[in-house]
Amino acid sequence: MEVKIGVQYAAREIVLESAQSAEEVEKAVGEALTGKGKLLELTDEKGRKVLVPSDKLAYVEIGEPGPRKVGFGTI
Repeated sequence: MEVKIGVQYAAREIVLESAQSAEEVEKAVGEALTGKGKLLELTDEKGRKVLVPSDKLAYVEIGEPGPRKVGFGTI
């Protein structure tokens, strides 16, 4: 599952591939935003944890990863 996280006052978004399901990610985001947790905590496919303070979340995009493009493409 590909997850993109926008953080306030940060020029770049955080992009990670997570083994968690869309429902699990959505639940974690909901809990972080409702005050049950002060951090949004997600784990990527390699087991690394990503922690984002919930008051700094701008947006979270949850979606399936697209195919990776290799080489030069034609327009």
